[in-house]
Amino acid sequence: MAYTALYRKWRPAAFDDVKGQEHIVTTLKNQIKTGRIGHAYLFCGTRGTGKTTVAKILAKAVNCENPADGSPCGECASCRAIAAGASMNVIEIDAASNNGVDNIRQIREEVEYSPAGGGYRVYIIDEVHMLTTGAFNALLKTLEEPPSYVIFILATTEANRIPITVLSRCQRYDFRRIGAETITARLREMASAEGISAEEKALRYVAKKGDGSLRDSISLFDQCAAFYYGEELTFERVLDVLGAVENEVYSGFLRLLNERAAGECLRRVEDLLLRGKDLSQFVTDFIWYLRGVLLAQTGDVPEELLDMGEEDRKRLLEDAALLAGDTLMRYIRVLSETMNQMRYSTAKRVLLEITLIRLTRPAMETNLDSVLQRLHELEEKMAALSPDNLAELFASRMPPGDLSASGIRAKAAGAAPARSREPEMVVLPPAQIEQLRLLLQDWKEIICAVGLTAKTTLSGVRLEPLEEGRLLLVFHDAAAFDMGSRDSVLRSLESYIASAYQIQIHLETRLVAPEEYVSKCFVTEEELKQKFNVDIIME
Repeated sequence: MAYTALYRKWRPAAFDDVKGQEHIVTTLKNQIKTGRIGHAYLFCGTRGTGKTTVAKILAKAVNCENPADGSPCGECASCRAIAAGASMNVIEIDAASNNGVDNIRQIREEVEYSPAGGGYRVYIIDEVHMLTTGAFNALLKTLEEPPSYVIFILATTEANRIPITVLSRCQRYDFRRIGAETITARLREMASAEGISAEEKALRYVAKKGDGSLRDSISLFDQCAAFYYGEELTFERVLDVLGAVENEVYSGFLRLLNERAAGECLRRVEDLLLRGKDLSQFVTDFIWYLRGVLLAQTGDVPEELLDMGEEDRKRLLEDAALLAGDTLMRYIRVLSETMNQMRYSTAKRVLLEITLIRLTRPAMETNLDSVLQRLHELEEKMAALSPDNLAELFASRMPPGDLSASGIRAKAAGAAPARSREPEMVVLPPAQIEQLRLLLQDWKEIICAVGLTAKTTLSGVRLEPLEEGRLLLVFHDAAAFDMGSRDSVLRSLESYIASAYQIQIHLETRLVAPEEYVSKCFVTEEELKQKFNVDIIME
């Protein structure tokens, strides 16, 4: 007898055998027991979650001669015929290859005939989202008011592509992804029944690789069992068959990225290729590992979200302490972009190698997360420097005369300045003081209104009044002085002040020398008297 794939051999034949979809199974069983059977159902969900299986069980149940608790008996002639695919009452249609208007018209003609042997005529339309717009329109009337003996079961993995007019005519059931624990239990049951010896860790890994699809997990298990037929299925052997990589390798890659060891990363990619590993799968699994590290950083994460052994979880927590969250999110973003590109690329190795080099060199990118990573690294380096090393580093990078190394060292060590100076008080007439304070108060608005050059070069200047009608702009930066002291900038500024404040003023500029001390306080004679509380004679 020809071999039957495990996912077909172990396909559920009754509602009680369906795993992970109890919310749907219970509803359908109650409908059958009470006779409140709908005329149109829409089963939505990802691949391998049981949509077609439940549709066939429902078709059996409504036609079963001896249903038990809403489930088909599996023994009557109707159940056996449906299971063998020989029943005239159950018609399965693949909408991917029968998606035209003519195919739907044929269904409309067939529904006029009563089912053979009583019961219901059930139409199961798989991948119904593949129907054309015309085919959907042709189906609408029949779907809304079919004969009493007709049931439509539509199955799809993309419910968003179903027209709202069809959705409104169906009872919708969303099939959930099946949990890893449920899949593992099913695989354990199958292995015991088939006489296959398998480690628990191996079963859990296969269940995880199925990504919520029981059918995919069973197919992977079947593949691994066939490769090691008659031998125990260990975790290492599963990794070998599936071309997967263990978490220890991902941890090693993450630490190399943190150490900026691009060359060693490329050498390990070569090792993966020599071991026959799939690079696309490696990138996908590496992203999932980084996701686990990111979750571990947040704290209070349920163990089922990480889904790994104690040893792997300990390593994960160690890796989480090495990197900042911004850095991890950058790694995930860059690797996700690479994963999408590798789907259509014939040079997957080159793409992966370029990505690893980018990850070890944040300076190659200008994204915000790359900049944050560079700042974080700089902060760590600065924190590791002593005051003496910090002073020497600054002194080596500053032009002569800017600041002495001893001065920097004193500041780095928290020493107080050698001498503090009181600001020099300059007495001005009240009108000139009022004019100066008005311009100081509105200085940001004034330079913004004049233009971009004034805004960028005059924001840090100091205003000093000279004799009446003259104002000095004191610059501390040579580059700003070169741009801001141009005649066109000053004349534009004078013109704006004259029109906006009715103040006629002439602007002059000066650049402060590096060693020059500038600190002045402008007051009126009255304010000066109040400050010292004595009579002052002005010469």
